[in-house]
Amino acid sequence: MAFPQSFMDELVARSDIVDIVGSYVPLTAKGGSYWGCCPFHNEKTPSFHVLPDRQMYHCFGCKKGGSVINFIMEEENLSFPEAVRFLAKRAGMEVPEEDGDREAGRRRQRLLDLNRDAARFYYQLLQQPEGQAVQAYLDKRQIRKSTAVKFGMGASLDEWDVLLNAMTQKGYTKAELLSAGLVVQNKKGGLYDKFRNRLMLPVIDTRGDVVAFGSRVLDKSEPKYMNSSETPVYSKRRVLYGLNLAKKSKRPNIILCEGNLDIVTLHQAGFDNAVASMGTALTIEQTRLLSRFTKELVLCYDNDNAGKLATQRALELLNGSEFSVKVLQLPRRLVDGEYVKQDADDFIKFQGADAFERLLNGSENGIEFRMAQIAGKYDLHSDEARIAYCGEVSELLASLPGAVEREIYTARAAEAAGITKDAMALEVKQAFRRRASKEKRAELRKDLNPAVSLQPRERRIHYDNMRSARAEEGVLRLLLWDDTLFSDHIPLVPERFSSPLLGRAFQRLWEVHAAGKRPMIASLGEEFTQEETEHLTAVCQEPVSLSNAAQALKDYINVINEEADKRTAQEDPLLAAVEKYKNKKRGTQYV
Repeated sequence: MAFPQSFMDELVARSDIVDIVGSYVPLTAKGGSYWGCCPFHNEKTPSFHVLPDRQMYHCFGCKKGGSVINFIMEEENLSFPEAVRFLAKRAGMEVPEEDGDREAGRRRQRLLDLNRDAARFYYQLLQQPEGQAVQAYLDKRQIRKSTAVKFGMGASLDEWDVLLNAMTQKGYTKAELLSAGLVVQNKKGGLYDKFRNRLMLPVIDTRGDVVAFGSRVLDKSEPKYMNSSETPVYSKRRVLYGLNLAKKSKRPNIILCEGNLDIVTLHQAGFDNAVASMGTALTIEQTRLLSRFTKELVLCYDNDNAGKLATQRALELLNGSEFSVKVLQLPRRLVDGEYVKQDADDFIKFQGADAFERLLNGSENGIEFRMAQIAGKYDLHSDEARIAYCGEVSELLASLPGAVEREIYTARAAEAAGITKDAMALEVKQAFRRRASKEKRAELRKDLNPAVSLQPRERRIHYDNMRSARAEEGVLRLLLWDDTLFSDHIPLVPERFSSPLLGRAFQRLWEVHAAGKRPMIASLGEEFTQEETEHLTAVCQEPVSLSNAAQALKDYINVINEEADKRTAQEDPLLAAVEKYKNKKRGTQYV
């Protein structure tokens, strides 16, 4: 919605970007600005920059940036109006709502209310005789009633429309039930409950809202596990089951597991720092969420091929990040003369919490796990296999950032391969050189084609005229950094810009100035997309000299007009000549 500008100005003024970003990211003051590790991608060296005087942020690594509103949009997975409401609530401000946007906010809240009421309904069913089958299943799994209450567990009945009828009686529409993913529509248009004859596990986000459901079947039918589909209030990439509880843990780390019931069992055994992804591999969005609560992760996936693959992918995602990562490998269990895989739930039940604590304390770090995985691929009694092992493990070790770390694990790799440390060190050194050479060639290609590196990442806002676009960027940069450069009259029309995005931004900044306000990135408002705002923020982060700013502004405007005249001349030579004369006078008068 188009919020009143006076309201937006007050909201930004009350929402200090350092305070708000600092509540999510540890920041360190350096020379009038603040730095920290970016919450939007994995890094160990801080490249995330917050400028309090400009009320904006920018990451030099992933290029994300914008105002405090953009930050909340990214961090909390909210739309622009939702982020405004979030900040307004934080600042104690009442949001002026238009009818359409008030309705959109109402619809979102209705879905959250519906999920909450559905969770309560399932919970109440579990307490009643109809829920005895689910209670018997919980007893079989040794899940105590206090634990079931803690997680808000419930029961869905082996009937087609119990929840449908209950929620419609409470006033919810069938359309809302469909939107929330609680009912399914058949080919004839009829509706029925999605979850039937299942243990119900409400998924609660870190704000305390019920956003989805996980479930487990009571018998051997398929699918064994069923989760909510994505909805307007739920994205599985952005949620971790149990994090609403684990964030309060006094333990120094967070344990990542596969299954929801693993989390339940671990919490019951005293490991209240366990969480699980929602039927998906670990995502960058989930790591961003985790970084708000810990910098230490323990991967505890099932000890089967799928679990090992999930561990490998998670380690690749977390490689080079700010997280300290360990891997807890659950041993196989002997059953009827055969070793079978076991998950965290199995291990706790058969070996107990103390044994799990010992495994947790003895868990190996990520590099040790990956080295073991590589070694497991080869018969190291064979010379050919040893050579292949050395080649593969050296590539892994060459990716390690620290020389000491490389030396320690190089020695372990040499021992595993049965060769001298010097030989293994030489192999790693050569792999390191190949890696560095590859990176250098990539940088050289970028340097030899600077126009490519200067283009916006989003193809939708691609520059058609690089000379004009660079001048247009310069105009915006100067105006944002020195608002004394604004004159009484706009020096050129936005239509003269080769980039529609930069022209729109120029016009918006001038409108803000004309209204007597200080132009900032936050002034752009919701008519600019997140990607557009990120690019404009990156533009403003480039070095700028204000020693001769007025002349630089005039030069930039001349370049823009020259390139605009060229474009016009291709269409109409006579018109081009007239426009050139007008622009010459306009530039003399207003710049």
